[in-house]
Amino acid sequence: MAIPRPTTNSSVDKDETKRYVFVLLENFTLLSFSSALESLRIANRMAGRDIYSWRIIGEGGQVAYCSAGTGFQLNGDLDDVARNDVVMLCGGIDVQNATTKRLLGWMRREARKGVVIAGLCTAAYALAKAGLLNGKKATVHWENQDSFLEEFPDVELTKSVFVVDGPRLTTAGGVSSLDLMLKLIADDHGEELANAVADQLIYSSIRTDQDTQRLSVPTRIGVRHPKLSQVIQIMEKNIEEPISPSVLARDVGMSTRQLERLFRRYLNRSPKRYYMELRLQKARNLLMQTDMSVINVALACGFASPSHFSKCYRAHYNTTPYRERGAHASSSSM
Repeated sequence: MAIPRPTTNSSVDKDETKRYVFVLLENFTLLSFSSALESLRIANRMAGRDIYSWRIIGEGGQVAYCSAGTGFQLNGDLDDVARNDVVMLCGGIDVQNATTKRLLGWMRREARKGVVIAGLCTAAYALAKAGLLNGKKATVHWENQDSFLEEFPDVELTKSVFVVDGPRLTTAGGVSSLDLMLKLIADDHGEELANAVADQLIYSSIRTDQDTQRLSVPTRIGVRHPKLSQVIQIMEKNIEEPISPSVLARDVGMSTRQLERLFRRYLNRSPKRYYMELRLQKARNLLMQTDMSVINVALACGFASPSHFSKCYRAHYNTTPYRERGAHASSSSM
């Protein structure tokens, strides 16, 4: 049985000019935006005509600043777009603050018209907040995945570099916008043009929605030891309910002592310490990116006692969870 291609309004007349509308949120990531925009410019150049056009808008219609501090003059405010346009929402740092009530209302209105809406980098948060990803697959930058999962349980979050689920498109950030755009160009005008665009960008490894965004465990830790990688993967999947070193060792066919030696040799720390660092890293992400109470953050990261959580957090980050959140809130409001 043939599987129908996801609907993205990509099947346009080859002679038509397809328009993309980029919506720049405050503190958007420049790389995600520029990767998408440049692919359209180069597609026009390689096609020898304007097969794509674009418009850059944002709330207020004046200037939007990227996370590097550079301002971009906008072509307009959040006004109506045509049904055949593709909206590219560009997110970045502090996307929660950039997701305003006005933006949410505008997105819902355009979605009701059947407009295809994409979320680049962290902008999947805005789509989910608007309810546009409920029951759909999506992706978001790996650093935001923990908080996203906590806040949007109705979204099927993946670790792919990009996801196309009907009229909703999401990317993981960085150059994953380019991977998505090359797919859309191929859908519209064929693989040959998409490959020509990739060649112009010196982009030799085009990724698909089957590729994951993070490096493999061996590459990340700089060690190629299958059992060590296996244990770390188990740890990363069991943050809320940590598994004891003895059970971890048994699951990979080792003794607890062998596991201890393995971690000491390659990572210069005990399995228990490494596991604790993973849990505290997730806790910090949740504190910085969500409104979850400190108690709930502690529980989500496997700490039964808030006082024990606070003690461990302070020992690792040299501050308390409460001060960390307060400092982040102050910097975000500046």
